[in-house]
Amino acid sequence: MRSSNRFAVAASALLVYTIAVVLWGALVRASLSGDGCGDHWPLCNGVAFPVEPSTKTLVELTHRVTSGLCWIWTAVMWFAAIRLFPSGHATRSAAGWSLFFMTTEALVGAGLVLFRMVADNPSTARAAWMAAHLINTFLLLAALTWMLVSARHRAGVRFPSGTWPRRAFGGAAVVVLFVGVSGAVAALGDTLFPASSLVDGFREDFSTTSHLFLRLRLWHPVIAVLGSGYLIWLAAALLRRDPGASVRNLGLTLGSLVVLQIVLGLLNVALLAPVWMQLLHLLIADATWIVLVLLALSSPPPGSGATLVAS
Repeated sequence: MRSSNRFAVAASALLVYTIAVVLWGALVRASLSGDGCGDHWPLCNGVAFPVEPSTKTLVELTHRVTSGLCWIWTAVMWFAAIRLFPSGHATRSAAGWSLFFMTTEALVGAGLVLFRMVADNPSTARAAWMAAHLINTFLLLAALTWMLVSARHRAGVRFPSGTWPRRAFGGAAVVVLFVGVSGAVAALGDTLFPASSLVDGFREDFSTTSHLFLRLRLWHPVIAVLGSGYLIWLAAALLRRDPGASVRNLGLTLGSLVVLQIVLGLLNVALLAPVWMQLLHLLIADATWIVLVLLALSSPPPGSGATLVAS
């Protein structure tokens, strides 16, 4: 197997591992375990290895350890990209951005702990931290996806530079990030202020005395439906513009994930947002974002030399 192919396999494994770490991070939030190590970082409760840790401490510490391994893995991939690919190759850029966003991801996580924007903290400032965290996570997943795709092409792959693709995919990125941020705030409201019944949940959403997170929660389904309409339009437009097998498969996958996400969202509301459903909802959101990135990379600009490397 060629070195570039081995690099692509390692990049694919890193992407899957990173998604698992992201989901565990959501479990930290949903289980109110963000303060499991107190307000200490990078130490846990002031020590490197806690003695007789609580369940919350184990959940938080596991996330820190797996996140640290994720950063080390990404740094190794960046170093390998410098060694394996020539100057100017897109994979070098993708690896650099992956390491950058992995580093900012760690810094945002540290900020959440140090400023105590975790566990049962209901401050409105926490919503801004959640938004920053989610946007950085999605940009990280985009960079990792770009790295693995580019490594599979001899001359690398970059995002399309044409006017229509920039506008269409740029709009889609904004839509997904906006939906994701509203979903993060809604999930935080579900965690901090769980409803005892569906009727009580709707009553809290419309009450002027409810916490801001609950009143904002009402807007997530509206934003999600409107955003889904745009993504379905984009998938259909791409199928009309490029009937190739790759774009067709990715377009159909994007549309299917969008529909599935709507169904899961309705179930999440009906079931009063159990933790397992929140994690599944986030997983499909990550998958939708990654497929969107793959679609953007599926039609490289003319002359890019994006020929698949032979196995």
